[in-house]
Amino acid sequence: MLALTYRNSHGELVDVPAVAATQLKNGLATVLEQVMRGGAVAITRHETPKAVLMAYEEFVALTKDRAPVLNDLAAEYDVLLARMQTPAARKAMAAAFNATPAEMGRAAVKAARKKR
Repeated sequence: MLALTYRNSHGELVDVPAVAATQLKNGLATVLEQVMRGGAVAITRHETPKAVLMAYEEFVALTKDRAPVLNDLAAEYDVLLARMQTPAARKAMAAAFNATPAEMGRAAVKAARKKR
């Protein structure tokens, strides 16, 4: 069977013990204790992982604050938009759109050399 690992809410890479579905069915209390001690167990069927059972606290810790709040995204957008509205940014964009192919080539080579 494939060894399963995941990065827990503390950022640690941990192994996930496997439990057969029949073992879960016959000994739910024991498996729940194992989950509460270790954070998660993989539920297998015919030695193939089918699901993961994890402690609720671990689930909450892993899922909270994962997706940026809409207000945070709007604030980030406003900052980026403001930076693009400066006279220097407008001048640079006008120069880029009006550049000849030769000028674009020189700019690309110059940028590539800076990255080295």
